[in-house]
Amino acid sequence: MRNFNLITIIISIISVYLLFQISKSIAAETDSITNSQSLSKNQSIVSKKGEFELGFFTLDNSTNHYYLGIWYKRIPGQTVVWVANREKPATNPNSLQLIINNTLLLRQDSNTVLWSVNITRKLKNPILQLLDSGNLVLTEENKYLWQSFDFPGNTLLQGMKLGKDLKTGLDRRVTAWKSSKDPSPGTLNWGMDVTMWPQPMQRVGSKKQFNSGPWIGLGYGSKPTTKRQSFFSLFFISNEDEVYFGFHLDNNSVPVRMVLDQATSRRLYMVWIDSDQEWQVYVSLPRDFCESYSVCGPNSNCDWNKSVAEACGCLRGFRPNSAGGCLRDKPLNCESDGFVKYVKMKVPDTENCWYLNQSMNLDECREKCLRNCSCTAYANSDIRGEGSGCALWSGDLNDLRILPDAGQDLYIRVPASELAFCLIWKRRKKAILNVDQSKEEQEEDPEVKFYDLSVIASSTDNFSDKNKLGEGGFGPVFMGTLENGQRIAVKRLSTGSGQGLNEFKNEIALIAKLQHRNLVKLQGYCIQNEEKLLIYEYMPNKSLDFFIFEQTQRMVLDWPTRFNVIRGITRGLLYLHQDSRLTVIHRDLKASNILLDHKMNPKISDFGLARILGEDQATEITRRIVGTYGYIAPEYAIDGNFSVKSDVYSFGVLLLEIVSGKRNRGDQHQNKHTNLTEYAWKLWMEGRALELISEDIKESCNGSEALRCIHISFLCLEQHPHDRPSMSSVVMMLSSEICLPKPKQPALFVGEYSSSNKTNLASVNELTMSILEPR
Repeated sequence: MRNFNLITIIISIISVYLLFQISKSIAAETDSITNSQSLSKNQSIVSKKGEFELGFFTLDNSTNHYYLGIWYKRIPGQTVVWVANREKPATNPNSLQLIINNTLLLRQDSNTVLWSVNITRKLKNPILQLLDSGNLVLTEENKYLWQSFDFPGNTLLQGMKLGKDLKTGLDRRVTAWKSSKDPSPGTLNWGMDVTMWPQPMQRVGSKKQFNSGPWIGLGYGSKPTTKRQSFFSLFFISNEDEVYFGFHLDNNSVPVRMVLDQATSRRLYMVWIDSDQEWQVYVSLPRDFCESYSVCGPNSNCDWNKSVAEACGCLRGFRPNSAGGCLRDKPLNCESDGFVKYVKMKVPDTENCWYLNQSMNLDECREKCLRNCSCTAYANSDIRGEGSGCALWSGDLNDLRILPDAGQDLYIRVPASELAFCLIWKRRKKAILNVDQSKEEQEEDPEVKFYDLSVIASSTDNFSDKNKLGEGGFGPVFMGTLENGQRIAVKRLSTGSGQGLNEFKNEIALIAKLQHRNLVKLQGYCIQNEEKLLIYEYMPNKSLDFFIFEQTQRMVLDWPTRFNVIRGITRGLLYLHQDSRLTVIHRDLKASNILLDHKMNPKISDFGLARILGEDQATEITRRIVGTYGYIAPEYAIDGNFSVKSDVYSFGVLLLEIVSGKRNRGDQHQNKHTNLTEYAWKLWMEGRALELISEDIKESCNGSEALRCIHISFLCLEQHPHDRPSMSSVVMMLSSEICLPKPKQPALFVGEYSSSNKTNLASVNELTMSILEPR
């Protein structure tokens, strides 16, 4: 009996010990650890919904260095977003412990502290919890005592703040890792400069490297100002307590992070593409030569549209300085000075901004600057609407650059003698593109180059048929070779094309302002005698229709190439609709207007029919219907209403054509269906959508990708414009595995509409329509 009692006592002791050990290691199965618990080498905690994980990891097994960090739980490859002991790696992982007691500390052995948190008061019942935002928080009685978001590493996540707490002095600054194998702080860092007008500044050490510019109401000064980002939206907060920048995700199912990369000296905005199982760089800053901080020196601006050798230029009234930058050509005279207006400018570094008033209008701001002899420039501090607020600069103006799709008006002080010259220049610019203007005046156009007719005629062998690349609704296109060996494509507008002088001017003025890798580049023009010529970069692989509709060529475009073409077109349209400063509606999107470069990358071309919507304008109504039969949205063809959703409809048609290799109109569709859209919808409803895929690409085809493209096409072809997705949504649909909504029956209007209006529409050979009155 005595032995039995002894055994019972031993079992009880063992049970209590095991329960104690289980309670200590419970952190491995929850999102938190509590007072007197610890986290050891092979344990981790996972946020409630499984988004992030906290634990110990190593970057290089050969060095045996261990770190405590946070990484994405669902994403393969252990993408680390925060490290506690960046500068003190553990070398003895078997004795590692994260302990929460009277404080929070990471120690190796009993005497070596690798990292700790400074808490000003004694803790009673603290809880350390990992949130689904990726934030590690230490709380007591539901009050935050400390959080990892206040101490960023090399990564900024949604909800994190980049900036300063003005009461405590806490500076939330992102610092790059030294290398991919060493998370200790590198020299590349990013923080908020709390000047009169705060600005996020990227530095290498203490040297300024890239300046995003101050917040101007719709975004930062160097960002596109009328459009939001496709995957995330930026925000800025400035009050008496704190100044900070951050971002919100537009779609929480698509992970986005901002990372400083020491190896490239750039800030990378990275998006996880689930279909590709990899992080893709969405934006890389600085993007180009002109974005390097004050690369041209003070009082000069940088134009990235020009070559590096020609990008830098002095402001009006300044001359080059041998020491770099520019100096005043003539001294200012306070009483008679005036201002030169520069458009699409990033405002100067706000370090020299000495006055900021959010309630002034622009006229009051001008008077304020004019009365102060030390004021060298002024601008609105908020560009929303007609603009408001006032910012003034003194001394040298640094880090100026011309922005093609962003920026604002900047007014720079000059002597009175410079103002007369500016007036003459303005008058000359107004004369550009006047048919009767002289050749010399045409060559003054700063945005596009004027070519003499003799040069173009010589380059094309006098528009020989052997150099003819093709012919569209507005005339033939020829290949030309200039004297320096450069190849060009020349669009020669025919007199009966329907594209008159207005369309010609429109294409020049519009495309010269648009710069994107998926838009064809306009190199120049010629208006001489009776000729109207547009000179483009040469696309050696012609247009998309040449490959997908031609029996002998369609096998050249396998499925991976077609899918790359699809994604390229979406990026180009996204830029036109959203990411450029202008809201551009193409109005003639079709396969023949998609050109292919030497790598089969797509470029949208032919902007003669394009229209620009105002900043607050969503739609426009016209009585002149233009476009191509088979691609036009029903609301446009019937009522004359067009919007960005009209292009989305055309894209839906084009998407079906790329997948199937068949024209929407003109090809024979099974069971004599009127058009491809109707035939595709029948297959979809019968669960046979994969039968739509062209026989030539079935071997190389990714079925799930093709099916997703067909699904997206039907969403784009919805009857009502507001039901169609935006191009930013289409980009996201193609780049991730997000669940797609169920499509409604598409607008099969091509067949219905053509029966009563057949005589008014262009023929099936894809000639462009014009001057069609809606019923």
